[in-house]
Amino acid sequence: MERVVLALIVVATITALPLVQCTADDPMKVAHWFHAVLPLAKEKTTHLHFYLHDIVSGKNPTSIKIAQSPTSDKSPTLFGIVEMIDDVLTVGPDPNSKPVGRAQGIYGYAGKDSFSLLTNMNFVFTSKEYNGSTLSVLGNNPVLETYREMPITGGTGAFRLARGIVTSKTYSLNITSGDAIVEYSIMVLHY
Repeated sequence: MERVVLALIVVATITALPLVQCTADDPMKVAHWFHAVLPLAKEKTTHLHFYLHDIVSGKNPTSIKIAQSPTSDKSPTLFGIVEMIDDVLTVGPDPNSKPVGRAQGIYGYAGKDSFSLLTNMNFVFTSKEYNGSTLSVLGNNPVLETYREMPITGGTGAFRLARGIVTSKTYSLNITSGDAIVEYSIMVLHY
C-alpha cells in the first residue's frame, strides 16, 4: 500500500512540474547516425545568444546552496560553497521574454584567493529548432571579470559531438538579493 501511495505522489509531482528534458534516441538510431550519417555530414558553426536568470532570493529560487565547508562563511570568496541551479534562459534580459531553455547543473566557489566559480552546467533547449538538445559547459568562471570564457565539452541532439566556446557577461546583479542576469554568447561547432 505504501508503495502505491508513494508512486501516486511521484506521478502527481511529475505531472505538476513543468519539465525540461533533453531527448535521446534509441541506441540503434545513434549507432546508425555515427556509421551512416556522420561520415557524410559537414561540420557547421552555430551562434547562440541568450540570457540566464539566476534567482537566489524569494519563494522560488532557481539556485540553491547544497553544500559548504565549515569555513565558507568566513571566506571573503565564499570558498567551498556549492550551488545547484535550474535557471531559465530567455531571448532577452527581461525575465518575461521568450524562454529558450534552462541551465541545469552546479557551480562551486573554487577560488580561495579570488572570486571564481567552477561551473558545470547543461543548457537544455526548449525552443523549436533545438528542442531537447543540450550543450555541456565545464570550466573556470571568474565572475568579477567583464567577460568570461568557458569551453563547451559536448552536446546532444542537434549538438552531437559539439565543441566550442561560451562567453558570458554579467548583465545585471542585485547586490541586495544576489539575483543576477547573465548574458551568454555561444559559438559551437557541431554536425
